[in-house]
Amino acid sequence: METPQIVTRLMRSLRAPQPEPLPEPDEKLALGALMVRVAKSDHRYQFAEISRIDRLLGSLYGLDPVAAAKMRATCEKLEHAAPETGHFAHIIRESVRFEARIDALEALWEVVLADGMRRDAELEVMTAAQEALGLSAADSETARSRAEGM
Repeated sequence: METPQIVTRLMRSLRAPQPEPLPEPDEKLALGALMVRVAKSDHRYQFAEISRIDRLLGSLYGLDPVAAAKMRATCEKLEHAAPETGHFAHIIRESVRFEARIDALEALWEVVLADGMRRDAELEVMTAAQEALGLSAADSETARSRAEGM
């Protein structure tokens, strides 16, 4: 008697609506996904980091708080689906000028600094992002200093 119930559940799950496909990331979504990746890298995705990401997305792209949170939610899905940090950084590197890449690195540093602690895992992601963005360690120091001044 259990076999028909299993078959019925299986058939229902096959007919369940499929989630919408993720958008192809542009430089904006790529930066958002990198911010999420940095925040999640220490396995402590905290409210301070989420709030900072929302504020950054809002100020960088002229979004109201609800639109910024929706964009972050999309970025979270993209970050989860993407295999490596360099993927997003390369999108940014190929799409924006040098100064905008420094600004992107500054935004990433703001996320790292949001919870008041720098962890090794976050710093590893930052180094990978910095290198994939085609920026030097000195560029990263400049971006970090600017973020600390915020």
